[in-house]
Amino acid sequence: MAQRKKREIRDEDYAVRAASPRRRIEAPPLPYQPPRPRGKPPGIGVIGCGGIIPSHLRAYRKAGYRVVALTDLDRAKAESARRRFAPKAHVCQSAAELLARDDVGVVDIATHPEPRVELIRQAIRAGKHVLSQKPFVEDLTVGRRLVSMARRRGVRLAVNQNGRWAPHVSYAREAIAAGLLGEVMAVDLSVHWNHNWCAGTPFDKIRHLVLYDFGIHWFDMVHCYLKDRKARSVFASVTRSTTQRTRPPLLAQAVIQFSKAQASVLLRADTTHGAQDRTIIVGTRGTLVSEGPDLNRQKVKLYLPEGIARPKLTTRWFDDGFDGTMSELLCAIEEDREPTNSAADNLHSLALCFAALESADTGQLVSLRKARGTVHAS
Repeated sequence: MAQRKKREIRDEDYAVRAASPRRRIEAPPLPYQPPRPRGKPPGIGVIGCGGIIPSHLRAYRKAGYRVVALTDLDRAKAESARRRFAPKAHVCQSAAELLARDDVGVVDIATHPEPRVELIRQAIRAGKHVLSQKPFVEDLTVGRRLVSMARRRGVRLAVNQNGRWAPHVSYAREAIAAGLLGEVMAVDLSVHWNHNWCAGTPFDKIRHLVLYDFGIHWFDMVHCYLKDRKARSVFASVTRSTTQRTRPPLLAQAVIQFSKAQASVLLRADTTHGAQDRTIIVGTRGTLVSEGPDLNRQKVKLYLPEGIARPKLTTRWFDDGFDGTMSELLCAIEEDREPTNSAADNLHSLALCFAALESADTGQLVSLRKARGTVHAS
């Protein structure tokens, strides 16, 4: 029997040198931009007009959606938002007054977490569809009850996970759904940026600022990329850097074990020079890489057997991501279906995040079956 000839080991085999670049191919056209309802959507009411709400309202104005009412505990904030973004809207004295209005069909609840759950309950009881700010809830059991309540009342409950409609994230999600990468086996997300602006703000009181309040976007991305796989366990850790100015630790990491797949999330929030945001998704048929200096400026490369594709993406995370969350909810209402950013779906992302927080607190690997499902953020 003839002996099998041994193959010579090359530099490429050791990753000392990359293989020669393959030819450039046309990027597959994918529906990564925010969807659009076909008919006239219902009027939008906004509860909570501070913080991030300008990004919401700019996106709604650009999309042509009607913001008909606004309210905030600080009336001056609601008046300012009306003046800048929705001059025809009515400023209400309270959430109850806003929820009683017949012209409000959808409520964007953009308050801090503490009052949000009760406001969601009130909106559902009033028969309003709801877009909740993220993180959706601080207890998965409470989240499940809200999901059940919305279903019983026949209203749609969605979560403002706006990162899903960052163009590079949305394109990656659609590439996976189209089967371009084959079976996804690895997802690695790393973000190096400076989050010291939180020092002296209310965010400084959030114990797991990076891993929870900010990191929920990246746990949500992991869920979207691997939603056909069962998450099994999470190991996470956090630590302070020597130069950070905030109270909560700014260095965080998590490794997530799925059935036949893994994911990593690296959040390095004290990077004062050379900021970088990078995504690598490895599949059995191809690899997608996205990288750039920040959340808005990203270049995507799609490595396939046929060659390398470089799609030209025209939207931005801020503010098109906020367009995406509301537009998907409006389309779901029009088409009488669950939105892809439903609260029920978001509970899976929160489960990953909460398990990571528990692991960071205990120093132990946390099974998703045994995770607490709650967070004490402050």
